[in-house]
Amino acid sequence: MTKIKICGLKSEEDISYANELKPDYIGFVFLQGRARYISPEKAAHLKSLLHPSIQSVGVFVNEPILHVASLLQNGIIQCAQLHGQEDATYAQTLKHLCQKPIIKAFIIKTMEDIEAALAYPCDYLLLDNGLGTGEVFDWSLIQGIDRPFFLAGGLTPGNIKDAILKTHPYGVDTSSGVETDGCKDYAKMKAFIHAVRGRK
Repeated sequence: MTKIKICGLKSEEDISYANELKPDYIGFVFLQGRARYISPEKAAHLKSLLHPSIQSVGVFVNEPILHVASLLQNGIIQCAQLHGQEDATYAQTLKHLCQKPIIKAFIIKTMEDIEAALAYPCDYLLLDNGLGTGEVFDWSLIQGIDRPFFLAGGLTPGNIKDAILKTHPYGVDTSSGVETDGCKDYAKMKAFIHAVRGRK
């Protein structure tokens, strides 16, 4: 069964939606200046309200490695998602410090991008067209990838079934695709999750 990640949760209401609908993962954005940014303190509070069956992921861009490690070690997040220029040494050091899963995001525009992604030392890839642009990329580029990956970029309740059929991802990741006016929309989250899991 394809895993589901809903990213950019930032309120108790968002957490209540997740607790009812049970995605596999939720994401907290720790990049200051982004609309969905939350502080580590707020993330800790929201994590305390999250159902234990749902894993929390921290989204980072070129964050000091010890800060990421502290959030993992304190249990505020259970997985780190890296979106910057973090190199292989960064990922290997973080893994050594925490022994927690690492997701590395790659912008996919060419086959060279695929090759770079496949060579990176992480547990999961996240393949996207950019950071939070809300648009899909050319899925034909990722046919036959033999590493577990999350598909991201422009995924909505309307296109998610087609996306899974065409790319066979380990997981799918959405944020703006389940929002209305910049806020998580319960009906859209439910429709997305039910579409992935084949429910009405």
